[in-house]
Amino acid sequence: MSLDPLGQALGGPVFFERRELDLILRVYGRMVAQGEWRDYAMAPGRDACEFAVFRRTGDSPAYRIEKRPALARKQGAWAVFGEGGQILKRGRELDQVLRVFDARRFSVVD
Repeated sequence: MSLDPLGQALGGPVFFERRELDLILRVYGRMVAQGEWRDYAMAPGRDACEFAVFRRTGDSPAYRIEKRPALARKQGAWAVFGEGGQILKRGRELDQVLRVFDARRFSVVD
């Protein structure tokens, strides 16, 4: 079986590894404790997977954390999208990308 640069099986669905999910859930837990987020959803896919967070159940996602292995050597496999679909942070390392939630103000990055 061949693997892509992030260790995912080529041709199969993309999903989060345990370490990645642990990092994401730490940020999620912190934001829930602060009363900012209330719900989440995960969606694996053929080319990418995403972790969406919601301020209220039933709303559109406030933020989406996306893993897209095909971009690992170019822009980086990880991206955080804001409510309007704008890219807030993109990079090769998940922990670096998740730091966007440490700041109170976000800026859009292309």
